[in-house]
Amino acid sequence: MKIDPLADRVVIKPLEVEEAKVGSIYIPETAKEKPQEGKVLAVGPGKISDSGDLVKMQVKVGNRVLYGKYSGTEVTIDGEDYLIMRESDILAVIKN
Repeated sequence: MKIDPLADRVVIKPLEVEEAKVGSIYIPETAKEKPQEGKVLAVGPGKISDSGDLVKMQVKVGNRVLYGKYSGTEVTIDGEDYLIMRESDILAVIKN
């Protein structure tokens, strides 16, 4: 991947939401919920505290995470959609 996040930022690939269909009624793309789960693809080195110390990241590449519905900034690189957000916007790590 060509993205190297800075500070306490994380690059996430949102997981695809299953196509919504109720009975024989198709729910259009615009009515679908935004995904709130994704896979961490890259992490920054961490945040510098007020005292000048590096606060290391808690999430790691490969973690499945939950994040807020409207968190982060959506970017498209080489036709793929990603989210870039601060680590503090991540709500939880999903453990297998």
